[in-house]
Amino acid sequence: MRLLIDPTEAAAVVRALARPPIELRQVDLARVIALARRRKLDLVLGLTAAIESPQVPPEARERIQRFLELHRSAAAELDTVEPDVFLSRLVDRLGMRSRPLLAPQEAADQRASLERLRALAVGFVAANPRSSTRDLARHLATVVPPSRAEGPAEEQEPEPPPEDRLETTLRLLREEVLDSVARIGGRLSELRLDTDLDISHGVVRFLELLKLSALLQRPEGQELDEALADVNTRLLGATTPLQREIFQTSTLDDTLLDVEGDERARAQALVPREEHSLGPFLPRKGVGLALSASDIQTYRSCPLRYKFARVLRIPTEQTVHQRFGIVVHQVLERYHSEDAQTLAQMLELLEVVWRRSALGESPYELELMGKARAALSRYHARLGAEPAKPVWFERAFAFRLGPHHLRGRVDRVDLLTDGAQEQYELIDYKTSRPKTAEQLADDIQLSLYALAAREAWQLESSQQAYYYVLDDLKVPVPRDERDAAAVTEIVLEVGEGILGQSFEPTPSRAACSICDYRIVCPAAEG
Repeated sequence: MRLLIDPTEAAAVVRALARPPIELRQVDLARVIALARRRKLDLVLGLTAAIESPQVPPEARERIQRFLELHRSAAAELDTVEPDVFLSRLVDRLGMRSRPLLAPQEAADQRASLERLRALAVGFVAANPRSSTRDLARHLATVVPPSRAEGPAEEQEPEPPPEDRLETTLRLLREEVLDSVARIGGRLSELRLDTDLDISHGVVRFLELLKLSALLQRPEGQELDEALADVNTRLLGATTPLQREIFQTSTLDDTLLDVEGDERARAQALVPREEHSLGPFLPRKGVGLALSASDIQTYRSCPLRYKFARVLRIPTEQTVHQRFGIVVHQVLERYHSEDAQTLAQMLELLEVVWRRSALGESPYELELMGKARAALSRYHARLGAEPAKPVWFERAFAFRLGPHHLRGRVDRVDLLTDGAQEQYELIDYKTSRPKTAEQLADDIQLSLYALAAREAWQLESSQQAYYYVLDDLKVPVPRDERDAAAVTEIVLEVGEGILGQSFEPTPSRAACSICDYRIVCPAAEG
């Protein structure tokens, strides 16, 4: 209630976040506070910004989202509902009357406490019939004793010595890592766009556990800040760009050094950061970059979109169409990998994958399910009628092109039986609207696949086609030797732009209308 009437009261916001039903972890709470201070926002607005930050792990974002939903619904009634009714509804929203994990005595104490609080509210309203919920909150603040955490500093327990603090932090972090292993592992089978972010946070937690262990075993006489700088350097050498960002923005070092606001000590403890450079976050592979066909297409369509998606790793919410496309691809992949033969097996796989995909039973989603059934039935019939023989599915490739490392996978590779010379056809599944060969003249994906077939698989002669699954339409895209040179030139040009951190937007109505980042993009067109 205090934070509702005064969102700038940071202590009230922190208590609400740390307690049930939100229970945001201390490390995530510290990260949110740091983000809000850096952007000069109150904590409630800072939480809204934190949801979009790649520094905040997915589980914490879900807890923050739950808090914001509770805050929004309660704030909507703050000035429209009678104070005692508001208090009763707030208790229900927070689930404080039915917490099944409480011991019997704790449950009895809580019920008694809530009854006393309700009695205080009823008594205040009876004595002040024209009072508002804000008046009630101010009254309760004067009669309800402050928690121990809000008591005078001299009554709090003394700070433990540094070594004890390291031991305690190690123990707490060990418990957090063990909890996160089960949580992250259980979510790997889900269709999520932030899976890599979830895994990276788990890896960084483990690295921080190694850090604490190393600090506890540092040579006798070595100062903590000196050891911390050395350990950070070694651990950062083993991280990916995304893990490096999460590692460097963690508040663990400040907690260990107890130097809040002391930038000089922070500079001694941390590896120097490139404050004005995105260099550490680029997807490097050796001296070049790790690139895929979609990376190249994204950068060519809009460099700023590439920066949002691949460098800053700003997560986006999956659309229904994205989940639907993933479902169709997964059904075909599993059907072929399990060496299934019948249409019944394919449709059974569709049922299984659909249930796990977060797609529901709304009229539109049921319509999509019908389209998927019809499309897969036609796919199965075509598969048996074509003379070509599928030989590989979801075949991965990786090869070097100049200084860059190209990687990806081809949905299907068919062996063509026509002619004396061995021929292969590279097929990429699409669930979007079909395009003609003319519309695909500047497409780079299949050209890159053809080059990959030659460089990674030594398949000199290949054809390429897009198979539009929903329309049962295969569109061949002819390529010749000049395409290999053109692809090489494009890859080198894109790589040079990314390494040079050239991320100027190229807005257009067509591109901006389907961009996931148009809300945060300063150049988006209507």
